[in-house]
Amino acid sequence: MLIDFNSDKAIYIQLAEGLEDAILAGAFPEETKIPSTTEISVSYKINPATALKGVNLLVNDQIVYKKRGVGMFVSEGAVEKIMEKRKISFVETYIKNLLKEAAKLGIPKSEIIAMIERS
Repeated sequence: MLIDFNSDKAIYIQLAEGLEDAILAGAFPEETKIPSTTEISVSYKINPATALKGVNLLVNDQIVYKKRGVGMFVSEGAVEKIMEKRKISFVETYIKNLLKEAAKLGIPKSEIIAMIERS
């Protein structure tokens, strides 16, 4: 996982997305422990509060959960939750903008589909 300190994207969001990527890649299977916020803050040289904020995003999305006194663990069904969240984001970020721009240019959906299939 890489943190880009020059990015416009907040560090805690980069951290949450990086952990999601690791979960999707199988680095942290469901019901396994993820690094503690202290380990994350030391590894990436970031403020522990920033690390906690990133992990809390995943807690709020029910991707990870806390076992009191033991640590944070990947929730059952986390991969599906991440994929669903990212599909929604993909539509909002890319598809809607693509369709809006295509409408401005007068490109019909059938031509967009053909362009995608050629890619």
